Amino acid sequence: MKEKTIEITDEAGLHARPASKIAKKASEFSGDVKLIYDDKEIDLKSILAVMSLAVPQGGEVTIKVDGGDEDATLEAILEAFGEQGIDIKGK
Repeated sequence: MKEKTIEITDEAGLHARPASKIAKKASEFSGDVKLIYDDKEIDLKSILAVMSLAVPQGGEVTIKVDGGDEDATLEAILEAFGEQGIDIKGK
């Protein structure tokens, strides 16, 4: 299992359009990909679950990858955040 905690620094937080692109990217991988925020753990492959978290600017989220190629999956998810214009700060 691999995990990484990041801070969402984008002033709009984790909003709909980038959340959908990130969920789509997570769906490309066979392993489990979870997003944890405020003691809630959801499947990052589900756009509805991602949106239900309502992560604001300054929110810290943990991406957790289990199974498959964990290193490549985690790297791709982190890149997807950047490609969608979501500013992040790694912890």
